[in-house]
Amino acid sequence: MNQHLFEVVNQPIAVDEIIKKVSRRDAGAITTFIGTVREFTKGKKTLSLEYQAYVPMAVKMLSQIGDEIQEKWPDALTAITHRIGKLDITEVAVVIAVSSPHRKTAYEANEYAIERIKQIVPIWKKEFWEDGTKWIGDQLETKEYPEGKPMKEM
Repeated sequence: MNQHLFEVVNQPIAVDEIIKKVSRRDAGAITTFIGTVREFTKGKKTLSLEYQAYVPMAVKMLSQIGDEIQEKWPDALTAITHRIGKLDITEVAVVIAVSSPHRKTAYEANEYAIERIKQIVPIWKKEFWEDGTKWIGDQLETKEYPEGKPMKEM
């Protein structure tokens, strides 16, 4: 799978650039998922988030998701960019673009991609609230990392 399709960046994501990566003449559909930082999570007001990643492995896992999509939906082309660093409310954290000849495939593959990102990509986040901060841990929020990172779990 082409590595430029899968990136972890520490700058704002240019959504149009991700869409261009999957644009092609035989695509009748391009779906995009844009994950942004929301203000309220479980009733708590979030001021900002900080994402950290084990970047080489995160890129490898994003590419693996692209391979999985290619296997399940052979006519789909996927690009994923995830941002790390400190993000304010409404800033873009992740962009997934999927193109395919038909819309159903593009929708299904895009939804598959975000679910797999949360399951396997080593990216974790710290939430900054009005009353303190907390390392949330993995993106499924099933593990907490009080020290900020997983210890030798990779």
